[in-house]
Parts: sequence; structure tokens; C-alpha cells
Amino acid sequence: MTTTIVDTRSAGIVSARGRGGPAPTRITIAYGFWIFILSDMVMFSAMFAAYAVLSGNTAGGPTGRQLFNLHNVFIETACLLFSSYTCGLGMLSAERRELSRFLLFAAFTLALGVAFLTIESSEFAGMVGRGAGPSRSAFLSSFFGLVGMHGAHVSVGVVWLVYTVAQALAKGLRPVVLRRLACFSLFWHALDIVWIGVMTLVYLMGDR
Repeated sequence: MTTTIVDTRSAGIVSARGRGGPAPTRITIAYGFWIFILSDMVMFSAMFAAYAVLSGNTAGGPTGRQLFNLHNVFIETACLLFSSYTCGLGMLSAERRELSRFLLFAAFTLALGVAFLTIESSEFAGMVGRGAGPSRSAFLSSFFGLVGMHGAHVSVGVVWLVYTVAQALAKGLRPVVLRRLACFSLFWHALDIVWIGVMTLVYLMGDR
């Protein structure tokens, strides 16, 4: 009789543990992606620190005041900030299974991201054409490293958005597609936060 009771309790414990089970897929993916975002922020923090140390080492070359066009920077900032807004609206539309609205906001986000990259590429080409490439000085090496790395992330985000939109068109707004959209949204908003730091430290402070 005692053995039966013990066995029943043990079975109950095992059953209770089994009912707990692993965390839902969405929570697991979100947790893992947050770790990726935080590791990316650590990398950008190191690049910000390097730029802060090297920004004064121009080696007799041009300074930020001579190179930066704040008018273009403000347009770039407006593009990214507004794209973050349209990205959020697109995510809300996807959660509500409103495919047409999601596609509309995704198109706006994509266009703004491409506009940002176009302006930044033009800025880089102009600087290189004036002899202010990354090999000219430590200041320019750190500038191209930091701003170029952010631009590379935006390029990845643009390709990612196109791929995710293609999946939404092919498969519909299934849970797996929504999880990928949620990860993209986190990534895109994180890039906006990094850009605010770039605009403040590199362009606004560097133009003094």
C-alpha cells in the first residue's frame, strides 16, 4: 500500500513537470534575438568609443566641420525615424492579419530605408572623391568604420524586409512569419537607436 502511494505521487510529480514543458517558440525566439541585439549594441558601443578617442586625429586632413553636410544628415534621420513608425504600423497590421495594410506600410519602410542608404552612399562617394577616404586619417577610419557598419546593418534590414514580405505573400501571415516579422521589427528599431547616437556624437558634435 505504501509503495503504491509513493509510485502515485512520483507519477504525479513527473506528470506535473511534463505539463510545464518548454517555453513557447515565440518566447524562445524573442529571448534569443534579444541576446543578439544586445551583443550588437556591445559591438557598436566599442565602435563609438573608438571614434570618440580617434575623432581628433585628423593627421592634417579634413575635419568633420569641413566634410559633414548636416542638411543631408537631417534628411537621413527623418527617413529612419519615419521608417520606424511605418514599421511599427506594419507590425500591428500583420498581428491583425491585415495583409494589404501590412504590405503598404512595408513598402513605405522599404522606400525610406533605400532613401537613407542612397543619401549615405552619396555622402561616402563624395568624401572619397575629395581624398577623404578611410585611409586618410584615424578620424576618417573610425568614421567610415562606425557609420559604414550602421549602413551595412540597414542594408541587411532592407534585404530582410524584402524576404519577409515575399514570405508573407507566399504563405500568408502565419505564426512563423509573424515571429520573423517581430524579429525584424526589433532589429529595425534598434538601428534607429544606434543612428541617434551616430547623429549626436559624429555629426552634431563633430561639426562644431
